[in-house]
Amino acid sequence: MVKLEVIATCVEDALLAEECGADRLELITAITEGGLTPSIGMIQQVVDAVQIPVNVMVRPHSRSFVYGQHDIATMAVDIEEIAKVGAAGIVIGALTADGDIDVALLDQLLPLAGKMDVTFHRAFDELDNRPAGLETLMSYPQISRVLTSGGLKPAPQAVAEIQQLVGITRDRGRGFLSNSARTRENTFQILAGHGLTIEGIEAFIAATGVTEVHFGSAVRLDSSALAPIDPVRLKALATKIHSIG
Repeated sequence: MVKLEVIATCVEDALLAEECGADRLELITAITEGGLTPSIGMIQQVVDAVQIPVNVMVRPHSRSFVYGQHDIATMAVDIEEIAKVGAAGIVIGALTADGDIDVALLDQLLPLAGKMDVTFHRAFDELDNRPAGLETLMSYPQISRVLTSGGLKPAPQAVAEIQQLVGITRDRGRGFLSNSARTRENTFQILAGHGLTIEGIEAFIAATGVTEVHFGSAVRLDSSALAPIDPVRLKALATKIHSIG
């Protein structure tokens, strides 16, 4: 079954998203800045309020995806605190000044996540060579997925690019299945997001082969990022997605 991840920015969002059929939450603050780390109080309240997994954004500022030592120290403390309150996972991403994935940062911070699920966020879309970047991310057993629109364009305009990324994960997934204890359900996933629409989601999934999709403003009133979740729109979306075999 295709999974639906929905952005939540408060407890009310989280409760409504769960009620209307979301399979997982991405909990953030500063939605108009692409998402920053919410307060520990907010994280605790949301984790306590819902039964579905809560993945928390770990992003200290929106200036860039290049982080210095003080940023990394901040992210380390955030990850440790997020783990303590029982979140299911974190959403993280970092690039070097040269525009590559910051593997040194990942090597430093991922051990702090313990058993939490890890998503690499849309910093990935700024890479010049996304297939190579995907191979790098797939070498980390803790990272379960990458959130991507296939580049800097909205996802519906990058169907071929996303299809290529899905193909890479499936080819590598067969290797994971034969060489580790992973199962088909938890091999590396492409989580498609940015610009997806309720009306076009079925065709998009069929064309790309993705099994996870990410929605934010498209399931809010008037498609406004700062508006509450629209239960009618979200229920309609969840029904469509969960009917796909």
